[in-house]
Amino acid sequence: MIGSLILPVILQLIGVVVLIAEIIIPSGGILGIITVSLMGYSLYLVFTTISTFVGMVFVIADIIMFPIVLFVGIKLLSKSPATLKTSLSKTNGFSSQSEELIEFMGLSGEAVTDLRPAGTAVINNRRVDVVSRGEYLDKGTKIVVLAVEGNRVVVKQV
Repeated sequence: MIGSLILPVILQLIGVVVLIAEIIIPSGGILGIITVSLMGYSLYLVFTTISTFVGMVFVIADIIMFPIVLFVGIKLLSKSPATLKTSLSKTNGFSSQSEELIEFMGLSGEAVTDLRPAGTAVINNRRVDVVSRGEYLDKGTKIVVLAVEGNRVVVKQV
C-alpha cells in the first residue's frame, strides 16, 4: 500500500509546484490546466488502486492545501522580481497631472478649433487641449479657464 502511495503523493507535490509557478509565471492558464490534470490523475490513482477512504483523505487535504498554497504563492509573487517594487507618488516625482496646467486657471484665451465640446485653444501663447462644459463653441471664440481637473482643462465662453 505504501509503495502505491508514492506516485500519487509525488503527483500532488508536483501539482503544488506547478500551481505556484502558475501564480508567478503568466502562462494563460496552461500551467493551471497542468495542475488540475496532475491533481486529478493523482486522485484517480488513489481512488482506483488504494481505497475510497484514502482517496477522501487526499481530497480533504487538497481542499485544505489549495487556499494555503494560493496564499503562499501570492506572497511569493509580491517578493518576485516580476512585480513593481516602487510606488508612483508625487513625493518621488511622479504626477499624472501636468504641473504647468494649473497655471492656466482663470486665464483667458481663444479657441483655435471648434469645441464640440473638446478641442484646442491658445492660452497664454500656448496651444492647450481644452473641453467646454458641454456646449459647442465656434473657432475664434474668446474663452476663460474655469477648472483644471487632472489633465482636463475646462473652459467657458467669455
